[in-house]
Amino acid sequence: MLYINSVRQEHRNEEDMIQFTNVSKRYPGGFEALKNISVSLQPSEMVFLTGHSGAGKSTLLKLIAYIEKASNGQVVVNGKNLARMKRRGIPFYRRNIGFVFQNHRLLMDRTVFDNVALPLVITSDYPQKEIGRRVRAALDKVGLLAKEKKYPIMLSSGEQQRVGIARAVVNKPPLLLADEPTGNLDPELSREIMLLFEQFSQVGVTLLIASHDLALIRRLQHRMLTLSKGYLVGDGVAN
Repeated sequence: MLYINSVRQEHRNEEDMIQFTNVSKRYPGGFEALKNISVSLQPSEMVFLTGHSGAGKSTLLKLIAYIEKASNGQVVVNGKNLARMKRRGIPFYRRNIGFVFQNHRLLMDRTVFDNVALPLVITSDYPQKEIGRRVRAALDKVGLLAKEKKYPIMLSSGEQQRVGIARAVVNKPPLLLADEPTGNLDPELSREIMLLFEQFSQVGVTLLIASHDLALIRRLQHRMLTLSKGYLVGDGVAN
């Protein structure tokens, strides 16, 4: 299988938001989900991650979020070498990463406000007034300020996804990961979500978005990483 190392490696430095150097991930039983991946992302970049089902997209995102650990190689995120991170440091590290899921993962017995506030409440670092300010700012950004008292079941799929995005950005992380965030949405809603992601990129957030929607990716003209059977086989602007 042909594979490549990212052309961006020649520009790699300590200011990169994400650096993968010869990274592999092998699961018990011998299955190798990622094979010798070397790639870097700059701050404020909006990058798409594509590939067939089972290509390794979700695994790569999980390595960045430290949900999984690399079997070989080095993963550095925002200057932090994940191989050297102590267990007690994981919660603090994850506070700087927003994660958007395809299926929203909202708490249906909590209001929209409470769902978005959850990351701030868990940290116990914010007074109630500051939580309210941040939650409402995040909801305003995704166009749902008027629905803060609603429950998720009362919202459309697109609105539920936007609640998930507001929750992911409420603590203003420098890095946002999204795993098939438009997989359950129609084309128009998918485009709205991607345009929202572009707005975050414009204010300094780095985004890595796993997606199968090649037609939409090509229209947006951002950098695209392509995985196949665990190898990085493409890195460039989609056309």
